[in-house]
Amino acid sequence: MRVRVYRVSSYTDPETGRPGKIIELVEVRRIQQASALGTGPEEYVMAQRLLQSLMAQLQSMGLMPPQRDIILPKITLILTEEEYDLLGVKLEVNEEFDLEFRDGKITFKPV
Repeated sequence: MRVRVYRVSSYTDPETGRPGKIIELVEVRRIQQASALGTGPEEYVMAQRLLQSLMAQLQSMGLMPPQRDIILPKITLILTEEEYDLLGVKLEVNEEFDLEFRDGKITFKPV
């Protein structure tokens, strides 16, 4: 699944007093454009294309907000500085990764 680093915060472990990081990851789902485009009666297809064209023009003029990705909270990592270094991946805000779960391991693959 595709995840984006949403927030990185510093924290201090209350028991040991050691510094650490809280890293919030969100799942990113791309909004699908009209998947039925090009199917059905000719009039239906023409109406879909006209509507998409009109929506694109309104968005380019700033009269309608552009469609955004769907963002869902996914994983929050709470790591000490040492654990973060052992992770071997630098997680910066807005970076995207393909997250893979396999054989009890979590793998981050940069996009």
